[in-house]
Amino acid sequence: MTDVSRRSFLAATAGAGAAAALPWGFAGAGQAAAARGASAGEFAEAFAAPARSVQGRFRWWWPHGLVDPAEIAREVDEIADAGFGGVEIADVHHSAAEPLDPAEHGWGTGPWVAAVEAALGRAAERDVTVDITVGPSWPAALPTVTPRSTAAATELAHGLVRVDGGSYEGEVPGPAVAAASGVTEHRLHTVQAARLADGAAAEQPYRLDQASVTDLTASVRDGRIGFTAPEAGSWLIIATWLRGSGQRPEGGPHTEPVSYVVDHFSAAGTQAVIDFWEGRILTPRMRELLRRTGGAMFEDSLELETEASLWTPDLLEEFRRRRGYDLLPYLPVVLRMHEDRVFSYDEATDRRVADDLNAVRSELYLEHHLRPLQEWLHGLGLELRIQPYGLETDAVTSAAVVDTPEGESLGFNNLDDFRSLAGGRDMGGNEKLSSEAAAVYGGSYSTTWDHVVRTVSREYTAGVNQAVLHGFSYAEAPGARWPGFAAFTPYDGGVGYSESWGPRHPIWRHAPDVAGFLARSQLVLQTGRSRVDVAFLRQKGYAGTGFGAAWFTPEGVPRGWTHQFLSPGLLELAAARVEGGRLAPDGPGYKLLVFEGDAFNGKVETMPLATARRLLEFARGGLPILAVGAWDAPTVPGVAAPGENEELAEVMARLLAQPSVHRVDSRAGIADGVAALGLRPDVRYAASSPLLHARRRGEDAEYYYFVNGSDEETVDHDVTFATTVQPVIPYRLDLWTGGIERAVVHESDGGLVRLRVRLDPGAATVIVLARPNWRGDGVAAGGGVLSTEADAVVERDGRVVVRAAASGTYRSTLSNGRTVATRIAAVPEELPLTDWTVTVEDWRPGASPTETEVRRHDRKLDAPVPWTELPGLADVSGVGRYSATVHLGPAWTGGHGAYLHLGEVADTFRVVVNGTALPPADQQAGVVDVGGFLRQGPNTIEIETVSTLINRMRVFRPEVYGAVGRARYGLAGPVRLVPYGQARLK
Repeated sequence: MTDVSRRSFLAATAGAGAAAALPWGFAGAGQAAAARGASAGEFAEAFAAPARSVQGRFRWWWPHGLVDPAEIAREVDEIADAGFGGVEIADVHHSAAEPLDPAEHGWGTGPWVAAVEAALGRAAERDVTVDITVGPSWPAALPTVTPRSTAAATELAHGLVRVDGGSYEGEVPGPAVAAASGVTEHRLHTVQAARLADGAAAEQPYRLDQASVTDLTASVRDGRIGFTAPEAGSWLIIATWLRGSGQRPEGGPHTEPVSYVVDHFSAAGTQAVIDFWEGRILTPRMRELLRRTGGAMFEDSLELETEASLWTPDLLEEFRRRRGYDLLPYLPVVLRMHEDRVFSYDEATDRRVADDLNAVRSELYLEHHLRPLQEWLHGLGLELRIQPYGLETDAVTSAAVVDTPEGESLGFNNLDDFRSLAGGRDMGGNEKLSSEAAAVYGGSYSTTWDHVVRTVSREYTAGVNQAVLHGFSYAEAPGARWPGFAAFTPYDGGVGYSESWGPRHPIWRHAPDVAGFLARSQLVLQTGRSRVDVAFLRQKGYAGTGFGAAWFTPEGVPRGWTHQFLSPGLLELAAARVEGGRLAPDGPGYKLLVFEGDAFNGKVETMPLATARRLLEFARGGLPILAVGAWDAPTVPGVAAPGENEELAEVMARLLAQPSVHRVDSRAGIADGVAALGLRPDVRYAASSPLLHARRRGEDAEYYYFVNGSDEETVDHDVTFATTVQPVIPYRLDLWTGGIERAVVHESDGGLVRLRVRLDPGAATVIVLARPNWRGDGVAAGGGVLSTEADAVVERDGRVVVRAAASGTYRSTLSNGRTVATRIAAVPEELPLTDWTVTVEDWRPGASPTETEVRRHDRKLDAPVPWTELPGLADVSGVGRYSATVHLGPAWTGGHGAYLHLGEVADTFRVVVNGTALPPADQQAGVVDVGGFLRQGPNTIEIETVSTLINRMRVFRPEVYGAVGRARYGLAGPVRLVPYGQARLK
């Protein structure tokens, strides 16, 4: 593609994602996010009771339309009552024990449509959002498409014959790879001859003499070809055949007739999807309900699989139009068999042509699939949520175009995979980045809420702000055994994938507590605009690769740096402008752009010419840029047009000469390069830390979401914030209870705020730096405490109090420099809790696959013990309730309180003191403030724990789950009351 044509295509594509240029009449999602929480007190109210719109969601797996409307309504209620705000209906039944009848109730049939209407109707009543997969399972497929259809996914299969005698007369060689089942036709696409290069080995990839490649297609007569070699040597006659790929959606059959995957690179493939929905599924009632519930259509990752070369019928013509040269002379080197190269010219040429082909596929996917699909959905009042990765295509630019891009816990190797999609989301001006969250291979019936919270909260720091948990299975299916139908277990005779969340699991009892944590996290992360320190520019917008950012991922993040990845396409968006030394000032506001050689191609120093020109514009506008590598002989990706590399070299030389640009020789010099530019992160740690964070900027506040990324190490250190909020009051937000309190102990100096952050392994918190009256209680700026000798100075009921674990006088230094003394009266010694009873609800198979028999076991204990260590309870799953009574003297009341330290507990817990259920507690910390609930005399403390089902499943179905290790359930302690004294700071 010439530079001009590349620029015009991306500019046209940019309009689909830029908030200022949405062509479908929707307000920008990012604008809606920026408005949330702007009014005084509004955010605090929303944080206490998060709305449905910010709650977590579930993938909801159905066995076709073999579902009961009454059960569907019950399951919507169960999800809503647990505090989750959305579902994604998916025809997924990989682990169905008996064959289902797709003709009677498969995807798209009358029963399936009626069931969807029932789900939508109940969801509308409960204010639950319903998303629907675009086709049965994945990838997108239709029963109206066959491998012969123009809308079908296609492949290019090759055949070859070797000519050593100088001439050949015979049939055109047929495909070397057998067609998939159901593919009965193919048509000849091209015939070429090529000489094997001198010294070429006699195995794949065959090295060819590029200059010898000759097109013989016009010489074919009645399926035969005659060829005489123009020179000596071994020659190959290479034929290509176009045919349907025959790919079917995963886990079928889902329909009758069987569905085949559509072409994701042609208008015909996408139009077939639209036509099917319009003609077969969208009844008037469904249309009305979809508008009321306001959900999305979802398409899973691009798992387009062929044994030959993934193709689309007009690819040669599209390639010529978009890249400015003919692909035909290079066709052999892009052919694949079983995903391997078949022919080669040389490594450099092969890679350049492949890069150009992948770029064309990216453009076709955007232009012919994403944009028309999204435009149609907007007309229905729906959005498009999609996982835009799986091929070597520009997923980062796709993430800027779609309403909601999505990644996944299972398929993404690290947080940088999410940061790739987040860069596209933020530059496109969109609001959400979703995650197919907390799927675990081999984790069925053993995945804990603790695992969910730790996994998702870390993803939140990489840009995710919507979790779609994997998943919630419909209750029943033919042949299902207790505890009912589960979509992904057993799987191929093994454990399969977790989890089938729902009321058939004991841990569902604590789902509302976890749901509240997720909803509050997502409210914070959907408020305002994402702000990020570094834009790491890559030549290719791949996602799901596990590739990190040089230096910043291993070294920068532990020091407070945040980063995202950009692809060249994002620099064509309207948001890509520089102001005040920051790129995209109205969005992520990057203070530094970094680029190096192509990380996916041996760090070859290559850059699109249009991108180099944009970088030069940015540098002239004052954006700090760090170049890694020599960059003295750069080349454009793909096959260069005449003079293109020379022009690129000139532009890059001018770029490197700009005063805001610094170059280092290698990755080892990045830290020094950052220092030379005089840059520091907006959030700073004194030393390397496992602390991860994301930040958002609203009109009156900045929001910082912190997670301790370590599973062993406690975070306890100062954090310095560079903020534009003035005057400023810092707050701490409790993601479990919804409580908001001032961070009383802090230091504010101009644009810097310093305060201490302490987090147990895996725990999360939010710091808000806000203007006065943000909380709506009229608190004025100033009056903070710089330091204290006490254990803590906290806000309680609008009063500032000093806390300490021992009696004494504690001095605190105020922000005005004055020192005040606070007296704490006598504090009792900490008290271990003994003499326990435990009652265990033992969940067992009942009279039907969905019925559970509950037996009760009572034990007396000297100290809390996991119930799995008690005689007869090793294989029990269920609910455990531990109870102890402790007598407290008068020193425990009046001006005192206590923390309940639980010690080791699995999985989640709830606490009841003297009959009062306490608010949800931080499940990672395992420490609960019980001050105000204790009284003089006898006090009863109850701790409820819940378990997964794996211990019961190990003995119920040992052929599947017997090899899974026994889980440790319940409370191990030690449990102790740790008192504190408390007095008002005057």
